Amino acid sequence: MDDTITTLLRGVAKGNISIADARTALESASLTEEQMQKAIDHGVFNPAELGSIVSATLAPSGASHLAMFFFVWGLFWSCYWSFSLIYGLLHGWDQQQLSFHLAMTLTTIIMMGIIYLKYILPDTIIVKYAMNKFVTEHKKDWKEYNW
Repeated sequence: MDDTITTLLRGVAKGNISIADARTALESASLTEEQMQKAIDHGVFNPAELGSIVSATLAPSGASHLAMFFFVWGLFWSCYWSFSLIYGLLHGWDQQQLSFHLAMTLTTIIMMGIIYLKYILPDTIIVKYAMNKFVTEHKKDWKEYNW
């Protein structure tokens, strides 16, 4: 991912390279429509080799402020509900109140897990060999039992 265009885009985003300089650098670059379509289709439609790791996202978005805020929120409420559950166990609350606090603790943890899986963990697929779905018959190991 360190090609010329990506380097220029990152430089413009950081402010190290001006937009005019980036345009000047890209003026001599030309692609035909067929070359551009071939470049787009290269990573999408080519079958992956066995054993290769395929990532479906460019970068995980776990550094976003909303995700960090959600996990701080989730930690607060998980601690609140679990500590109130422990307090209720020690002070003899009834089962309905205790089960509510346990359910709220688990719901908060499950929501945090869903957000983690959906927005932070990158989608990675490992292409593996397919195994046989049945055991083949071996003549030397096969015994015929007569009843």
